[in-house]
Amino acid sequence: MPDLLRTHLHDRHVALGATMVDFAGWSMPVRYGSIVEEHHAVRTGCGLFDIGHMGRLRVGGADAAGWLDSLVTASVASMPVGRVRYALVCREDGGILDDILIDRHGEEEFGLVVNASNREKIVAHFASHARDDVSVVDQTRQTAMIAAQGPLAAAVIDAWAGAAVSTSLRYYRGVTFESGGIAFRISRTGYTGEDGFEVICDDGGPVWDTLQAVRVDGLPDGPLPCGLGARDTLRLEAAMPLYGHELSEEIDPLTAGLEFAVKTDVAFHGSEAIAKVRGDGPGRSRVGLKLSGKRPAREGSVVLAGGGEVGTVMSGGPSPTLGSPIAMAYVTAGSVSVGDAVEVDVRGKAEPAEVVPLPFYERPKN
Repeated sequence: MPDLLRTHLHDRHVALGATMVDFAGWSMPVRYGSIVEEHHAVRTGCGLFDIGHMGRLRVGGADAAGWLDSLVTASVASMPVGRVRYALVCREDGGILDDILIDRHGEEEFGLVVNASNREKIVAHFASHARDDVSVVDQTRQTAMIAAQGPLAAAVIDAWAGAAVSTSLRYYRGVTFESGGIAFRISRTGYTGEDGFEVICDDGGPVWDTLQAVRVDGLPDGPLPCGLGARDTLRLEAAMPLYGHELSEEIDPLTAGLEFAVKTDVAFHGSEAIAKVRGDGPGRSRVGLKLSGKRPAREGSVVLAGGGEVGTVMSGGPSPTLGSPIAMAYVTAGSVSVGDAVEVDVRGKAEPAEVVPLPFYERPKN
């Protein structure tokens, strides 16, 4: 794939026999062997993901916090150093340009992770609101990003770092860790429904190799490399929205069920339109569906109830953990409730389904 961008780990994926695909202009591993095996490895142990295709931006300046506050839905100025926060970047009409993570590295410095498919769009959007006292640097091509996900991810990260990093790094926190004169930014977020850590560094190859070589109790063969296929089945079970499916420029944060990420005390780009949606109430809502049969619903499948169409599936597929097909859909607000029986048109056949609570899967509480 000579015309595609490559992460720092591309040659390692090829050497491992990964099936490589074009994802948002990047050559990425969709699977190494079985997607189901990789999925279960994350649910029961630890999986390694190359997420170097995700955009990584560095925002700095004396009023970087205030500038970001004017452009994203979450509160930035209130973030302590070391906090990570989920946020959305919106159009003036409230449509979502991207969902991002903001990591406060210092009083005047932030690291942003944006979706690969939206990186150039977000860079251009930020440039259209540029200020002389705020800098935005795209570090995507210069850095690597690796995720360790699963109930044993903390043990793997600690063994790799040679220190009890996980003890002090709580959920949605970030820290700069130095080893051998090399600085790594480690965060604890994830996109699988499991405990997870992300490592950002200048040279990802040695980090990947060392993480793969880690052996801890419960992982005699070490963490399993996992591709985008398992990443998608895992995030669907955890009901995490995906840009281009549950999120788009035609969907606002409240319709998407992401009100927790929308501040009300500070104006931002799109806040007036979102406030109107809040006042009127969203016209659609995101719901979970569990299908009774074996055939999975896919994006675009119509949801039927009460003798008519009430919504559309945005993401769907088999659930390796639950053993049945699941889907997320947008339905007309108030048309169905949890526990209701509905049908989903799967390639011309009405398949029975039930409206179920989201998320479909939650990891066991310790």
